[in-house]
Amino acid sequence: MNNEDIAAKFDDIHIHVDFLIESCQSLQKENAELSVKIKELEDQLEQKIKKEDVYVGRESMMNEKINGLLSKLDGFSETVSGG
Repeated sequence: MNNEDIAAKFDDIHIHVDFLIESCQSLQKENAELSVKIKELEDQLEQKIKKEDVYVGRESMMNEKINGLLSKLDGFSETVSGG
């Protein structure tokens, strides 16, 4: 191998190294963006879970009240028809 061939090989290696560095930087940037997106989605999911918990609590409370009122109505109708 002569000096020109060696220089050409080094140039080729240099080009490949630059490409790899650019690729790594691009992937690091993409990874950071995806990490931010994951955090946003996790926060949204947490908010939805909290809202669902509130909804379930309200639904449970309404069912208890409805059942209480139905029991009162049953007791009242028994009193009226039994009396």
